[in-house]
Amino acid sequence: MRANAVQPEHLLAAQACVFVCPENLATMSGEMKEMFDRCYYPVLGEIEGKPYASVIAAGSDGEGAQRQLDRIVKGWRMRRVAEPMIYNFSAQTEQSIMAQKTVPNAYLIACDQLGNALKEGLEIGLF
Repeated sequence: MRANAVQPEHLLAAQACVFVCPENLATMSGEMKEMFDRCYYPVLGEIEGKPYASVIAAGSDGEGAQRQLDRIVKGWRMRRVAEPMIYNFSAQTEQSIMAQKTVPNAYLIACDQLGNALKEGLEIGLF
């Protein structure tokens, strides 16, 4: 679901979370940050140990967005269960920054595999 639709009850009901967002100006998107701002305190202390993974679409390296996401989720004491996935579009010129982006099929397959691994890990009680 889109970050702007996520409510605290969705996070509480989820068995696990995959946080997916673009990197904007070396941080996560405003929409994702707003979701964390809105939901942070209502679920604090209620989702400790819940498994999570993350996917970042980056224009440069994605590390700033990933660090920001990890710092917020650390406060919730969630448990990372997969290495961060960062796809770097290497958009460094005005033309490439403004261009329509298409995620390569191989990366979409890797994202699908991440979701399936998370689902399987939940089903067998690994997480």
